[in-house]
Amino acid sequence: MKKQQSTPVIQDADKTEKLQKVLARAGLGSRREMEAVIEAGLVKVNGKIATLGDRVAVQDQINVRGRPVKIQAEDELPRRIIMYNKPEGELVTRKDPEGRRTVFDHLPRLKGERWVAIGRLDINTSGLLLFTNDGELANRLMHPSHQLEREYAVRVMGEVTEEMLKAMQEGVMLEDGLARFTAIQLVGGEGINTWYHVVITEGRNREVRRLWESQGVTVSRLKRVRYGNICLDKRTKMGEWIELTQVETDQLSSLAGLQPKSIAPPAVSRKGSKGRKPVHAIGRRHK
Repeated sequence: MKKQQSTPVIQDADKTEKLQKVLARAGLGSRREMEAVIEAGLVKVNGKIATLGDRVAVQDQINVRGRPVKIQAEDELPRRIIMYNKPEGELVTRKDPEGRRTVFDHLPRLKGERWVAIGRLDINTSGLLLFTNDGELANRLMHPSHQLEREYAVRVMGEVTEEMLKAMQEGVMLEDGLARFTAIQLVGGEGINTWYHVVITEGRNREVRRLWESQGVTVSRLKRVRYGNICLDKRTKMGEWIELTQVETDQLSSLAGLQPKSIAPPAVSRKGSKGRKPVHAIGRRHK
């Protein structure tokens, strides 16, 4: 069988972008996920199997898994972000083999694009989830190098001492490396159930729960209330979503090191919420 040649690199680099970046921006997944898809030979550019490192232009014909992908120049694509108030019991995945509920079941439909989750929450964690149609933005907001704060309200069962709080702020060695809270604030509670607000700057799997468990206490409730400069809004009830304003979108883009866009997205709110105003960002609770 004749070996198929890879797509040649277009020489005019000023008018081209890396293939994985273009696919991520189209909402097909994170840049890392798109790199894996390209390496698996599932992407074709102008009829030829693409390779990692290829660059493409707007006029190129791109197919992923046999389906055409419409691409736009970065300055032509409106950047949109929605906030979803996730209930416990929902999975952050597009499709579950067991038929369980997923967060994507409740999001508005996009024509020719997909919502990309900015971070994840496990099935037993509720609260703030952000989604965007811009895969590059999602990738940057999740990347550890940007040190974006994630704030959680957490209810723990068991006695909590000052020594334990100090240890979690100074750093605890977990199975996947050193982890720490950058801030811990006592909120209240009764008996053995106590509420705290904690802040982390990474998105490792079950990191908040594992930090508390390292001190011999159990997390009985966990809710994310802030991601970067965006706080969970009380008007967005459990299981509902609302679109961020252009100002909020630009602010979050700036935190990720991206230039704001002047193209305003259409005003959108959750189904059945006519007249509901968009969310207004709240300043940081911790410095």
